Amino acid sequence: MTHINTPNKRIHQRRNIKRFREMLGIKQEALAFELGDNWNQKKISLLEQTETVEKQVLEQVAKILNVPTQAIESFDVEQAINVISNTINNNDNATMTNPAVFNYQPSFNPLDKMVELYERMLQQQQEMIEKLERLIGKK
Repeated sequence: MTHINTPNKRIHQRRNIKRFREMLGIKQEALAFELGDNWNQKKISLLEQTETVEKQVLEQVAKILNVPTQAIESFDVEQAINVISNTINNNDNATMTNPAVFNYQPSFNPLDKMVELYERMLQQQQEMIEKLERLIGKK
């Protein structure tokens, strides 16, 4: 297994905020609303263009997106792809030499996990819709 060591590689927190926000289907306007009166869509757009984010803001965004702060701080797509790629390659090689090596029996049903994630995303979206409706109702 070959690892590429890139200790000087910088993690762009803004990209991760944008990635997680988009994966959850949350619009910039909705995130701004959740952050409070001092925020708007344009300010979220600017936030997503900066390389690093102030710790307090990062923690607020992580809480709103319901993801760990560390995920935003350290998630690296290239590294994740390398791990997945190397795992697949290693398992493929293992099964060629010894088919008994790759007998993966998950203790959970992956489909159930996907359904749980989808339901959580739907619930968050419904909560966001309710909050937006309350906001519209105030005007």
